[in-house]
Amino acid sequence: MDAFFVSVEELHDPSLKGKAVVVGGQKDERGVVSAASYEARKFGVHSAMPLRTAAKLCPHAIFLDGRLDLYREHSKKVRTVLQDFSPALEMASIDEAYVDMSGTEKLHGPPLLSAHKLHQQMKERTGLNCSIGIGASRLMAKICSDQAKPNGVLYVPPGTEQPFLAPLDVGKIPGVGKVTRARLNEIGIFKIADLLRVPESLLAEQFGKWGAALAGKARGEDAGGWFEDEVGEDWQAKSISHEHTFSTDSRDREKLETTLARLAEMVGRRLRESDFAARTIQLKLRYSDFSTITRAQSLAEPTIVDGEIFRTARALFQANWDPERAVRLLGVHVSNFQDHPQQMDLLEEGSRSRWMQALSASDRLRDKYGDKTVFLAGGMAGNVRERVHENPAERKQKKPD
Repeated sequence: MDAFFVSVEELHDPSLKGKAVVVGGQKDERGVVSAASYEARKFGVHSAMPLRTAAKLCPHAIFLDGRLDLYREHSKKVRTVLQDFSPALEMASIDEAYVDMSGTEKLHGPPLLSAHKLHQQMKERTGLNCSIGIGASRLMAKICSDQAKPNGVLYVPPGTEQPFLAPLDVGKIPGVGKVTRARLNEIGIFKIADLLRVPESLLAEQFGKWGAALAGKARGEDAGGWFEDEVGEDWQAKSISHEHTFSTDSRDREKLETTLARLAEMVGRRLRESDFAARTIQLKLRYSDFSTITRAQSLAEPTIVDGEIFRTARALFQANWDPERAVRLLGVHVSNFQDHPQQMDLLEEGSRSRWMQALSASDRLRDKYGDKTVFLAGGMAGNVRERVHENPAERKQKKPD
């Protein structure tokens, strides 16, 4: 989807169209940019950039806090359109998906025709623009869609991948971030074509399994490390976390603990949505000088209960916080998952089962009326917004490095 969060905001406020818009918070806050309109991107604003940096680059931009519930609602509409074209669908993020169109030619026609049909229906049914990349692999589809933005369609037929990829910067390969790109540059690899000019043994020596896969990616293949599973195959996250950076560093114990309560709620809800239960709870604590500590505790039984996550995180906080030092950031992280918590013997009669009933009801209310409908009493004062970025740099595939 093209500038998804901004485009959704424009649907609900047409006066924003054609203007520099930044979603993620206000210009004087410490948060980061979740999305930027193409007008703002012309000034160098991009996702994950500090809001204050964005304000310096584009001072005339309109800054919006963002409405994640609204974006999720429109993401479901996008998914519905995609499912009408093929059941083999993988939502890579809230605004990006892979669709395997194999075997749909009789229904939708050849690749370019089916892509143009999808392009048109997406606009007609959602009011939003998208860019479509077509290739014989997910890697090619992703690179093509990036090259087609905004609002375009690009098809690289099978067998023509190498000439198309050769002149592109090596950073265009999904999974090659700033650090990997810099290391590749150090050994003389700047373009994707350069990957095919060096021995694969050198890449493996420098980057391990990920390096060994880079040559395959330079040929346009889904060569391990990034796209390992079939499109639509179930994938399980290894952890869930939420963090909050305070606008002003704080030593206020009540403020810090209410923030922890809110973070625990957000993590708990995502656990229940994923049908996971977590055994390990981790606290992240960052002070004003950016020194950071992480502390974890494993529970006797896995949990999906907000209150249990909060109590563990608060105990870790109380045991490790220095009251003389102001806190810049707090985070709650859970891992060590088990599936289908409703079917495990962890829910005993009494207070825990009543908690589960209450949480189930609160989740339904949040689904219908938004995340701010229901809070744990301890988290009501925790002014934490859930942060989600468009087209995240790190997808959920199992990248070795």
